[in-house]
Amino acid sequence: MKKIYLFLGIALCSSLVIAQNRKIPVDTTITTQHAVTINGININYTATTGTQPVWDEMGEPVAALHYTYYTRNNVKDRASRPLLISFNGGPGSGSVWMHLAYTGPRILKIDDEGYPVQPYGVKENPFSVLDVTDIVYVNPANTGYSRTIPETGEKVDRERFFGINADTAYLAEWLNTFVTRNNRWSSPKYIVGESYGGTRVMGLSLALQNQQWMYLNGVIMVSPADYKVFRDNDPVSSALNLPYFAATAWHHKALPSALQSKDLLEVLPEVEAYTINTLLPAIAKGGFIPDAEKKAVAQKMAYYTGLKEQDILDHNLDVPTQFFWKALMKDRGAYTVGRLDSRYLGIDRQVFGDSPDYSPELTSWLHSFTPAINYYLQEELNFKTDIKYNMFGPVHPWNNDDDNVRENLRQAMAQNPYLNVLVQSGYYDGACTYFAAKYTMSQVDPSGRMKDRFEFKGYRSGHMMYLRREDLQKANDDIRAFIIRTQANGKSAKY
Repeated sequence: MKKIYLFLGIALCSSLVIAQNRKIPVDTTITTQHAVTINGININYTATTGTQPVWDEMGEPVAALHYTYYTRNNVKDRASRPLLISFNGGPGSGSVWMHLAYTGPRILKIDDEGYPVQPYGVKENPFSVLDVTDIVYVNPANTGYSRTIPETGEKVDRERFFGINADTAYLAEWLNTFVTRNNRWSSPKYIVGESYGGTRVMGLSLALQNQQWMYLNGVIMVSPADYKVFRDNDPVSSALNLPYFAATAWHHKALPSALQSKDLLEVLPEVEAYTINTLLPAIAKGGFIPDAEKKAVAQKMAYYTGLKEQDILDHNLDVPTQFFWKALMKDRGAYTVGRLDSRYLGIDRQVFGDSPDYSPELTSWLHSFTPAINYYLQEELNFKTDIKYNMFGPVHPWNNDDDNVRENLRQAMAQNPYLNVLVQSGYYDGACTYFAAKYTMSQVDPSGRMKDRFEFKGYRSGHMMYLRREDLQKANDDIRAFIIRTQANGKSAKY
């Protein structure tokens, strides 16, 4: 039977009163005991879920952040055991995605390719990294069960929470409190962020170091969103999509036989080289590109993407991803392909158009995740509340000014010789493409002097590559190896 402990730090009240008031407690913990078999080894662990305040300058709570913290039991030296701090993205997304499908001890009941299975629920994760690291999943303000104080109205200090720099500042402060409360200052520390979480952890790497004096061993970016790429709308952001187009077309068997007969990883290096050496400068020429060159590039793009040459010319070589999702399968069953994972297919109202009606992969995921996280937190972890779990919370408008996270990461790495970076991407992710992630890696350190501390891993799936069972195992193994490899083991932090 589970042992359950409940502590309310701000006000003593029963879970019934909490439910009646429909307010999240500001400071509370609930602890339960569990076991999981990871890579054939039985592991007993403690799950602590609850809320911890965000404090203002006067020591008053201005938000309550919900988290779930897993620690392996019977660890003799907790100080030397790594701590992995996990965020999702959005901005505005709860931590549910990686928590219940990737690194945690429980994962969704889905099929081996990631599609929903009823009845909904959770099962053991035989590949979780809990064997080598303790893990905490954090929900930023207004995501999951986390809420600002007050929750709504003019008194909500939105500038404190909802922006690139505000987000990293208050989360770094919150993590200082969490690490202190849980006696983890001596532990090797890693932060992982998915999608917008990639932006978040790049910024946090320096905020933790310079504002909290907390030095990391690793930053892990999963399908990272780099807004320097997305928002510039320039030849670089356009050209970087080509390898993703090729990967998706290969998956759907839409390429010419000369390419289709090769393995994906034989095709992509060729497309990547063409992207950098030919397509990018061609798009940069804009309206001044010679007609013959423009036609030659369009022919090659059609060869690599499965699109029609004339459609590419009509877009002046700058093919929007929305058009690709709509057009690729137009003559191959009239399906659309998914944005976040282009293995997924959708059916639109009409075949004609420039963009899909909906994202088939996201509807499939929400199908699985929403009932699972609500069941899991309330029934297995015993966190009882009537508060709605925000899969996507109200955090907009989001302030994107002064986006310097690439430089933040570079400075953090330069100042901290222990700090290494792992980037993980799915080849079929059309929102945060794998080649854009590689480009981000190349731009963080223009000198190239720290490039040996970057590592890239690609997977034959999409944004949430871990939903595919084969990649769930591989991606967890890659994180596990990264954590083991980057621990200091007595080596001095010096160049």
